[in-house]
Amino acid sequence: MVFIAYLNSFPGVFQFDDYNVIVDDTVIHSWSAWFSDLSHGIRPALKFTYMLNWTSGMGIFGFHLFNIIVHMSNVFLFYFIVLKFTEYTSIGASPALSDKPAFWAALLFALHPVQTEAVTYISGRSSSLMSLFYLGSILAYIKGTEVHKPLWRTIISPLLFLVAVMTKEVAVTLPFALILWERVCHPEKSWRTALRDQTVHWLLLIGMFIIILTHPGYARLLESAFKARVVLENLYSQINAVTYLISRLFLINRLNIDPDLPVITSWSLRLAGESLFLSSFLLLGFLSLKKKPWFGFGILWFFLHLIPTNSVVPRLDVVNERQLYLSSCGIFLAFAIEAMRLYDTLRQKQKLSGTGIVALTIVLFATLGSFTVSRNQTYRSEIALWKDVTLKSPNKARGYNNLGYALAIAGRTEEAKKAYTTALSLRPDYALARANLAEISIPKSLQFQRR
Repeated sequence: MVFIAYLNSFPGVFQFDDYNVIVDDTVIHSWSAWFSDLSHGIRPALKFTYMLNWTSGMGIFGFHLFNIIVHMSNVFLFYFIVLKFTEYTSIGASPALSDKPAFWAALLFALHPVQTEAVTYISGRSSSLMSLFYLGSILAYIKGTEVHKPLWRTIISPLLFLVAVMTKEVAVTLPFALILWERVCHPEKSWRTALRDQTVHWLLLIGMFIIILTHPGYARLLESAFKARVVLENLYSQINAVTYLISRLFLINRLNIDPDLPVITSWSLRLAGESLFLSSFLLLGFLSLKKKPWFGFGILWFFLHLIPTNSVVPRLDVVNERQLYLSSCGIFLAFAIEAMRLYDTLRQKQKLSGTGIVALTIVLFATLGSFTVSRNQTYRSEIALWKDVTLKSPNKARGYNNLGYALAIAGRTEEAKKAYTTALSLRPDYALARANLAEISIPKSLQFQRR
């Protein structure tokens, strides 16, 4: 089903950040360049996969194939994690609930169109590949504690954790996710025992923080990040951003690679309302831990995985939808279990037949799959992608500048001029758009710039 939904992603071209981290980054163009970057570069595991694809001779097809295989693998890992969750929390005690919640949760994760930014957008791989090692580490930990084999718990799981962080730094949340797992699935286990089982993970985490704080590459990133905006402004902006991300789980026809979310500099009534909503949602998570552990686990998992990207550390973009790739697992788990419990109740009261649930399932996943297929189409060309952005973010100048670039490269000069002019009307001090508009009068060079 994943392969069918993403089959039309193969014609997709390199887009936007793909040029910065793949096409124009010589570090991933050869083995020797990758090795020489190890001492001072960041995300070596991610770059290694880029390098393998670049040197494979398979072209952009290979990049897309790799991304889809990673997503498929994550679907199976997530399925087995949910299966264990229902087993440990006794939700699967009813024969009707044995594996249905895991099946539903995995299909939601597999086919929800919000995942396209992490699968179809090639450089979105940073999120999906990190999730592969992250979910693998959790499953290895579960197996290790279940069969009492230290190899899985103290060696394989920590190694996968390390590779996850070497893919994308947000994986540092993993030890906290393990604590959450133990609290919900093994409430009888003491904190001391749980922490003892995770000793290697926590020691690795401490070492990772030391490396991140002392590594020159990360130091430069953190320095430039905190120059972007002050912490309070970023917190205000992220309240709005997290609310936006939650809405994307439902507004599947409004997905946008470059959403127009402003940097918020002061408190407002709208921000107060969003803060109340998020606080209530988070409180529901804590209060549900005992009576409805799937709600508690799902909600807290969701917020935990947004902390690194949507809290105090400023980012160039306020938000990206690929941040939902791993965090959405919590919401899908909670929704699937609650839906199956409701189905079991209605079935027992003979208010819903098996045929009815099959029909609802087909409609739900056919709808999600069709929107995924449709969303893949926007990545077929740079013009298509940036037209989609300008349609959904009509007041954001960057989308028009990048659309102008794509049109200029395609030789559609007059349309490119119009796009650049629109960008400048929205943001008169946009030097990049002004330079691109001037450059378009010299067709031979076409030295336009994205961003």
